Amino acid sequence: MMHNPMDQESAKPSWIVLPAHSGHTSVFDFFCQHFPHISSADWQMRFAAGLVRDTAGQPIASERTFSSLAKQKLSYFRAVQAEQEIPFKEEIVFQDEHILVADKPHFLPVQPAGRYLEQTLLTRLQRHCNLPELAPAHRIDQGTAGLVLLIKQPAQRGAYQQLFRDREIEKTYHAIAPFRAELTFPMLRKTRLVDGAHFMQMAEVDGVANSETEISLLQHVGDCARYQLKPYTGKRHQLRVQMSALGIPIQNDPIYPQLLAHADTLDFTRPLKLLAYSLTFQDPVTGQARYFASNRSLC
Repeated sequence: MMHNPMDQESAKPSWIVLPAHSGHTSVFDFFCQHFPHISSADWQMRFAAGLVRDTAGQPIASERTFSSLAKQKLSYFRAVQAEQEIPFKEEIVFQDEHILVADKPHFLPVQPAGRYLEQTLLTRLQRHCNLPELAPAHRIDQGTAGLVLLIKQPAQRGAYQQLFRDREIEKTYHAIAPFRAELTFPMLRKTRLVDGAHFMQMAEVDGVANSETEISLLQHVGDCARYQLKPYTGKRHQLRVQMSALGIPIQNDPIYPQLLAHADTLDFTRPLKLLAYSLTFQDPVTGQARYFASNRSLC
């Protein structure tokens, strides 16, 4: 069992701004002297586990020179309880010198947060591919499977992230949910989403729309149907909230329409039937037209 560097209490990092000058050769030596109440073995473990990070959120190696990080604001986490293993593997759909497109399994978080560090898509890929500066251009929910675009070169992150901010990337999802004959598809669902009564939930309310999704019916058998969802905005839990509000909540959703008591635990037998199926965009660095599709199935 791997060890988890963060639980709910330690999910938020501590911060330190390095001085302009120091007599220490490495940043590891600085941390050991600056925090004498923490053992050098503890700091060695934290650096090895990626718990000391630069301003971009990237892990710092213990041998990194102090001078290369002088005056930067660094974050660091403390190590705590054992981390639950996610027994499903990611796949690499495509990579070149600029990007990596991964096909994420259900239950695997995209990047470190809350109770997970080792068992995240980002940490796995950074280590398995020897890409310590790899960073996601966007996120999908832990419960959602499918495609995630990651950037290899720090200098190019902004260009790819801008695709999402400017809505210049087409994201297509597939979902399995109940069939309702009285609903007409395709439809454009435009609603206002705000924080819900519980911190784990979002809610639709009256007001100016801030979320927009095109919903199409792909097929249905009896009371069950497969839908195609194209979100034009990126609000938290957007697809899950809007489908639930239509009376067709996504199958196996523990949060919508009702928050279940076990919503914060992982039931590997009941994956959320939501798949980030494809990404379509023009590469801002190479100029190439890009289309990637997931190899996963919701059946």
